[in-house]
Amino acid sequence: MKQPMSVYDPRAGQRARDKEPLVLEITVEHHDGYVLCRPAGELDAYTVAQFREALTALGEEKYVLVDLSDVPFMDSAGLGALIGGIRRARENDGDVAVACNRPALTRLLHTTGFDRIVPVRESVEEAVLALGEDDAG
Repeated sequence: MKQPMSVYDPRAGQRARDKEPLVLEITVEHHDGYVLCRPAGELDAYTVAQFREALTALGEEKYVLVDLSDVPFMDSAGLGALIGGIRRARENDGDVAVACNRPALTRLLHTTGFDRIVPVRESVEEAVLALGEDDAG
């Protein structure tokens, strides 16, 4: 009978082998007309609080672009934080777009229907153009 694996079990995957603190680096850049939030690292239950905090701090911004190009993995906790950030932006009459050039994440965003609530584009440049498209018409 198979035993369930804990996070510290050496058979449980990369996290258990590394035994290093999980790090999510987040850069925020203010541009003309939008703010770019660029997380780098895995976006999951272990790192989501930091991401949620960064998005909350951007709640007053009109347009937020989240670049997931340096996020190799995102679970439902990360997706939930992203949706929370979108909700906060829209409550303040703002909007969010996502740039993502990682096929696995793009597939996740499409499968979950996330790409039906915000524009998901392959590059930051394309996502910038998608920000506020609804306001233009």
